[in-house]
Amino acid sequence: MNDTTALLVVVDAANVVGSVPDGWWRDRRGAAERLRDRLAAKGLPGHCGPVELVLVVEGAARGVDSVPGVRVESAPGSGDDHLVDLVARAGDRPVLVVTADRELRERVRELGAEVTGPRAVRG
Repeated sequence: MNDTTALLVVVDAANVVGSVPDGWWRDRRGAAERLRDRLAAKGLPGHCGPVELVLVVEGAARGVDSVPGVRVESAPGSGDDHLVDLVARAGDRPVLVVTADRELRERVRELGAEVTGPRAVRG
């Protein structure tokens, strides 16, 4: 697969994990790992073409390992800033950002990314 033509899907882990009150706050890293594993198993439901999945983690979830099918990026500072940087570096490549964060949605839209909410990957 040519990764420059695959849809780049960048997932705001903190926002997606935090969208369901299931006790994630007791184990942020474990919650991020469960999301990563769900993404690896199911990809982007409803999308037929090739995708490159990137999960952006921050804070207590830093250090979650990548697995086949999902690259995990630990933000050195703000997860939102790191996510915006990933979108900016994508150039003309199609990008979909998964987040419900209104400010982040606006920032990445200004760079040409499409956005969708956490339900797209929660399954």
